[in-house]
Amino acid sequence: MQFLKRLFSPITTTLGFIQNHFKAMVFVLILVLIFAPESEQDLTQNNLQQINLVGPIIEVSEILEQIEKAGANNNVKGVLLVVDSPGGAVAPSIEIAYAIKRLRTKKPVIAYAKGTIASGSYYASIWANEIIANPGSMVGSIGVIMQGADMSELMDKIGISTQSVKAGKYKQVGTPDRKWEPYEINELNKVIQGTYDMFTQDVAKARGLDIKKRDQFANAHIFTAQQAKDVGLVDSLGVSHNAKMKLILLSGVDDPIWNKEDKFDKIMKKLTASTALTLHTYFPALILK
Repeated sequence: MQFLKRLFSPITTTLGFIQNHFKAMVFVLILVLIFAPESEQDLTQNNLQQINLVGPIIEVSEILEQIEKAGANNNVKGVLLVVDSPGGAVAPSIEIAYAIKRLRTKKPVIAYAKGTIASGSYYASIWANEIIANPGSMVGSIGVIMQGADMSELMDKIGISTQSVKAGKYKQVGTPDRKWEPYEINELNKVIQGTYDMFTQDVAKARGLDIKKRDQFANAHIFTAQQAKDVGLVDSLGVSHNAKMKLILLSGVDDPIWNKEDKFDKIMKKLTASTALTLHTYFPALILK
């Protein structure tokens, strides 16, 4: 009997280990499936980098990190910024714009309007070497907006009133518990107009346009791709193939190898974007629109 136990002990030990650590083994297997390379090309260093700017521009630390890494990586000879975004908050849009401006001093950057390149996402793209727009894309909406609701009637109906202690005449500017006073609207207009001036001046400088004619290319006009080309907001029309071929030409690579987005990073990016959008819904800010 002892002989049989010793004979089959390796098998019983293995089965016991599997039974006791089954969940852990399944978890490891899932990690292997997620991170395992799909082909030999996945193990090869890419020489061209695609960075995607998709959805509302609110939380941009991840895309800024991608831009900085692409700039620091000597193996990467060019960057394709693929844009499909309606815009977003002012400061994050400017962060991306100036990150692209810095990147352009090191290697060529092509911005490709995949669907929508408007407001803040257009601002983010202006310093690329070229902007190529899908013929079906929407371009422009160069303007600034700040919105707020007047909830005073609703609050009266449900019996809610607010109270506050403040120092400073303009401290309650933009609150939703009452109609805004004329002097408060004037204060907000000062901020809106100043931001709009900055936006249009940067566009004119980056794109070589006449700031005196900004009503033609800005003023929150929404353009088709062809109309945007006519006023100087984009350089040419084309699809993703054309944008990639243009970057290959500018970067001078003979054997283009594009990056593939990490699967785990892709999942985390979706979670981060969803969280940021939820927070922005409850804490609105100045928007490029």
